[in-house]
Amino acid sequence: MNAVLQTSLPVVGQQPLNIGFVITSMPMGGAETLLVNLLRSFDSSRIRPQVICLKDKGVLGEEIAGEFPIHSQLIHNRWDAGVLLRLRTLLHREQMSGVVTVGAGDKMFWGRLAARSLKLPVIISALHSTGWPDGVGRANRLLTPITDAFVAVAHAHGQFLVEFEHFPAEKVHVVPNGIDTNRFRFSATARAEQRAAWGWNETTAVCGVVAALRPEKNLKLFLQSAALVLRDLSDSGFVIVGSGPEESGLRETAEELGIADRVRFLGMRKDTPEILSGLDLFALTSDNEASPVSILEALGVERPVVATKVGSIPETVLENQTGFLVPAGLPEPMAAAWLKVLADRELGERLGKNGRQRVVKHHSLQSMTDGYMDLIESIHNAKTQRKNFQANMSRPRR
Repeated sequence: MNAVLQTSLPVVGQQPLNIGFVITSMPMGGAETLLVNLLRSFDSSRIRPQVICLKDKGVLGEEIAGEFPIHSQLIHNRWDAGVLLRLRTLLHREQMSGVVTVGAGDKMFWGRLAARSLKLPVIISALHSTGWPDGVGRANRLLTPITDAFVAVAHAHGQFLVEFEHFPAEKVHVVPNGIDTNRFRFSATARAEQRAAWGWNETTAVCGVVAALRPEKNLKLFLQSAALVLRDLSDSGFVIVGSGPEESGLRETAEELGIADRVRFLGMRKDTPEILSGLDLFALTSDNEASPVSILEALGVERPVVATKVGSIPETVLENQTGFLVPAGLPEPMAAAWLKVLADRELGERLGKNGRQRVVKHHSLQSMTDGYMDLIESIHNAKTQRKNFQANMSRPRR
């Protein structure tokens, strides 16, 4: 397994590489937002990205349609093998040098197969989770030999790809997730405005979460923990940012627990830095994760974090340094950790400042972008040089 890649500079005189990023769709989500930030940060003299959505463009796809070429509606149903021909035609027409599949499932399979059929120099799979809903599966493992690299988002995630998914260690490259630390920073003005909008003042202890409202995020645990906290800290409030299939059920749970008046469901929002500034604590209650971007964003805004000890979260949530870790699925230890931070503002401030320092040092958007550009170019240059060498060797000597 390789750490953040450090490679040689691009080949002198090399044209920018046309790279297709293959994804199912571009709704408002963590991996999709991460991809948008990555696309916008590429050096256009080195990488010219295009987005290939097998299904519809999605909200984020529509948003970036004026910035990058974006293609969609390439697969009609789960069993539509015609997607291979459509992808081949697209990759050939756009003169792609390679593909990066984003996530598991159909896009990982068909994207790599289409690239291989055209003998494109670069075939990379970027993965963002450890299991459901993005389990790799047997069909995708069969294409391991034709894949140049698998990108993991954290060191523990990379180890997972080697030990659980059985990818060759030499093909697994760790490129840590990164955020725009200039955008994600604390704002006292935003804090006051958000709290006023929520109906709370500065003395209210506010805990929040930013997540897709899906089963694996276990936001029922968030609400159960909130109910326990309110028993000891009545002047506390809770914010849930995100949308998804679980929303109606979560609203019902809040009613059943008798805490609906202390919970704000904000839906999908774009002003995440401002919302985070309004919190005293960020919490994540997921049953499985790789390296959540939401935690990096919270730490960037100097918010302490309490999260379940799953996936690669312990690499960013350091015990009593940037936050606290608790077992998955249990509301009592989650609530106890929340109370520890919410009842001690000085502790929260210390953890938050430590968190921002760590994110700035290890998880900047630029470091993530450099990691991807270096990896793509190193694979392309190595294959191009090998091909040129073989061509020279096969020429008849005079």
